[in-house]
Amino acid sequence: MKYQIFGENLPAVTISLDRGESIYTQSGGMSWMSAGIDMKTNMQGGLMKGLGRMFSGESLFMATYTAMSDDQQITLGSSLPGSIRVFEVGPGKEYIAQKQAFLCATPSVELSACFTKRFSGGLFGGEGFILQKFSGQGLVFAELDGSVAEYDLAPGQVMKVDTGNVAVFESTVSYSVEMVKGFKNILFGGEGLFLTTLQGPGKVWLQTMTASDIASRIVPFIPKTNN
Repeated sequence: MKYQIFGENLPAVTISLDRGESIYTQSGGMSWMSAGIDMKTNMQGGLMKGLGRMFSGESLFMATYTAMSDDQQITLGSSLPGSIRVFEVGPGKEYIAQKQAFLCATPSVELSACFTKRFSGGLFGGEGFILQKFSGQGLVFAELDGSVAEYDLAPGQVMKVDTGNVAVFESTVSYSVEMVKGFKNILFGGEGLFLTTLQGPGKVWLQTMTASDIASRIVPFIPKTNN
């Protein structure tokens, strides 16, 4: 399997498949494909795993695309301005990502929902409550919003991040969501009510923009209709 990521602000990825090779994505994720690719829609792991994916922002049903002959191409585009990153999943190499980060993956990669360990922080932490976990073995393609910064945290090294700016991190990184302390900080700080604490060891990928940021900037420009 080969792939090429192209585009700048709204990137896409073209994946070349040989006979018998497959990828899966959420229903409606495909932009275009060669005639020699077969599509089948299923729950990818059964009803319970499908429901878990729904909690993490994905579809109940997944579409699996399989090449019926060599050198077949399929293209998938990102839904928001940002970038597409590729992660290699394997034993001891699992990743946790923001909800709706999943774009597509090889069949041996498992996509599941992942919840914050601290329920109180997760309950009120919005974007940081329900996450996606990539496990198994293979390649997973993820779409991240805005520009992306990568950090390699040493053991015990801590980074505090606005919850919505956490894109992906290795499963070895400790993760918790906490409310900002101090009445003045909450009322006048201008930031979110919650901060995510990431503690190494492991790599983290942070994004400069979130889907809610984009939506909040677009809303004022939407024409209002008078009934």
